[in-house]
Amino acid sequence: MHLAVALPATGGGASRSGARPDAAADFAALARLARTAERGLFDFVLLDEALRLPEHRGRVDGLAATGRAQALTVLGALAAVTEHVGLAATTDAAFHEPYELARRLATLDHLSGGRTAWHLVTTADARTGDNFRRDGSSDPAARQPRAAELVAAARRLWDSWGPDGSARPFVHHGTHFDIAGEFTLPRSPQGHPVVIRSGDGDEDREAAAATADVLLTRHAPPEAARALADGLRRRLAAHGRDPADLRIMPRITVVLGDTAAEARERAAAFARRRITPRRAIRALERLWGADLSAYDPDGPLPETDPRPGQPPGPDGAAQRADAVARAEKWRALSKEKGLSIRQTVIEARGRPSFAGTPDAVAAQLEAYVRQDAADGFTLLPDPVPVPFLGAGPGPGHDGGTADGYGGLDEFVDRVVPLLQERGLFREAYTGATLRSHLGLPAPADPPGKPTRTTDPARTTDPARATSPARTAGSVRRAGSVRTARKEQHP
Repeated sequence: MHLAVALPATGGGASRSGARPDAAADFAALARLARTAERGLFDFVLLDEALRLPEHRGRVDGLAATGRAQALTVLGALAAVTEHVGLAATTDAAFHEPYELARRLATLDHLSGGRTAWHLVTTADARTGDNFRRDGSSDPAARQPRAAELVAAARRLWDSWGPDGSARPFVHHGTHFDIAGEFTLPRSPQGHPVVIRSGDGDEDREAAAATADVLLTRHAPPEAARALADGLRRRLAAHGRDPADLRIMPRITVVLGDTAAEARERAAAFARRRITPRRAIRALERLWGADLSAYDPDGPLPETDPRPGQPPGPDGAAQRADAVARAEKWRALSKEKGLSIRQTVIEARGRPSFAGTPDAVAAQLEAYVRQDAADGFTLLPDPVPVPFLGAGPGPGHDGGTADGYGGLDEFVDRVVPLLQERGLFREAYTGATLRSHLGLPAPADPPGKPTRTTDPARTTDPARATSPARTAGSVRRAGSVRTARKEQHP
């Protein structure tokens, strides 16, 4: 099993209520979270990034306007206070050039000893372009092709240094980029930084199957998750890749309790905090594409149908396709259970993925992995502190409060040891690079002479034709997580 954590919680995963506006730039807090993930032997930490503050009806959304620091800069600092955990930065394909981005990623990969990943996203918010002196009218159909070419060009730059460590000219001619020159850094310890993609749409899955090493998906019931995973493996085969070349890691939220009843109580509190009355109305407005501020969050859902052609917000592209269908599902849910607007939103979007005792949660996570429905999970901790229940902070804590920022410390201390006992999770890091943590094949050695790139498909790594078993990168049992963290943090 592979584990990652989003720092701070990525949009849509956990509550932002009560989060400080400067939380994303609070290095002490981020360093503590990264060290906690390393103490728990996580594969990587993911730092979310947005290039524009969230808006609602044309104004900055005060309910979600936490600051967003530049991810690669923050990760460079985190590399100095961690030794093993991978460092993943969110990057937007629409607003980066291959040479600039490849150079920054390669620099971090060298400085961290081969622990870098880039979470490549394709923004659906045309207004982000205003921050880059663009007209905000980027072609939605070009987003994925541009991202694919960005990956191809970056890999060409990283491979431009020869096996003997000498710099050689590179040339890339493509639809979106036409560049030539010499790259300034040799290959990093892991060859290429790990590519992470996310999304649940058909285009997202196809893009991941073509170029990604890790795919972050929405949490789904076991049967649906297994069907998604099976479909992705078929897509990988169609691209000439081994099914073991992609790690599927759904985003999850976890709420623990000493008893099932306690977990249910905490889960209810989690949902109420995540979906406040104002947030419930905002969620409804994003789906309906209309101003619903006059509606009572404790009242019934609107009787009018959504206007999918006018979605207010960055999720419009996805909402246009299924707004009416989702609204009907919400209405049916509300009618069946007699729910108000807020209660419906909580039921549909606000509940944690897993809630129960540590043993029950560990058993559920095991079931997903044993059934090949997931290779691991990306934990979305709640930035709102919650009381730490049970035995209190375990050994190895590096200071700070015991709340674990809403669950990371608690997950590390109470769930990770159970996953280890079940033979699912490593008990020590045995490799130095993120690729070794994930059990991913190393990219092929660069060719002996310079080559030209004209088509992203021609830059697919030959090494991906063969790969170790999906369990590669698993480690021998060599002690407990508590023993490991004692050794890492005396």
